[in-house]
Amino acid sequence: MANPAEIRKLRGSTWPVQRSLDKIPVLAALPDAVRRDFEKRCVWKEYKNDEQIIDRESENRDVYFVVGGSVRIVNYSYSGREVSYDDIRAGGMFGELGAIDGKPRSASVVALRRALVAVLPAEAFKKALREHPEFAFAVIERLAVIIRASNERIMDLSTLGAYTRVYAEILRLARTFAKDDEAESSVIDPLPVHSDLAARCGTTRETVARAVSDLIKKGVAEKAGPGLKIADLWALKDIVEGGDSD
Repeated sequence: MANPAEIRKLRGSTWPVQRSLDKIPVLAALPDAVRRDFEKRCVWKEYKNDEQIIDRESENRDVYFVVGGSVRIVNYSYSGREVSYDDIRAGGMFGELGAIDGKPRSASVVALRRALVAVLPAEAFKKALREHPEFAFAVIERLAVIIRASNERIMDLSTLGAYTRVYAEILRLARTFAKDDEAESSVIDPLPVHSDLAARCGTTRETVARAVSDLIKKGVAEKAGPGLKIADLWALKDIVEGGDSD
């Protein structure tokens, strides 16, 4: 998961995308020679919208770098309901857990938009971790970000009602798209479709639609083409913090 500053910098990649790892933030800690070696070792793959990249429980151990486009980490309940964990945009990485612990994949990955992905063998990744402490620390920091985000989602699902979970997810997205951490407004562009937001929040599309409409009626948000402008981030934060578990 790229942090908000990285997402702002890397959002909106256009095609054709250069086959280079120079814009992968987590690899910045590596010497140039090692990144060039990674580029040679990687298998470069393009994926179409909704094309599967990794299947849950697969034995694949490779590490993936998103060079262009974006991908989605998903899982499915026994009833077939989709649960969305995260969207990874250009500059992000996924698959490192399988490379590190050698266990089967814990989730599936699909291309959210046309995506260019560099696939690095697990052994090359682990060798770099052992030989370059700065790189190992960068990977640890990234895993810490993922754990903190997961903790937030678990708390939301355990303590917040469906409407408030939607508000909280919209607030997270708005902060990601904000120009800086102190911004008072933000435009989520594009706003994920209601089914995607529902998958992230553990609710239904109808609930998402009503929650978004409610924010617009309150003057906290307004439509902005394919996006949603949050006119007052602080007001939205107050709504989330004032939510209950009903």
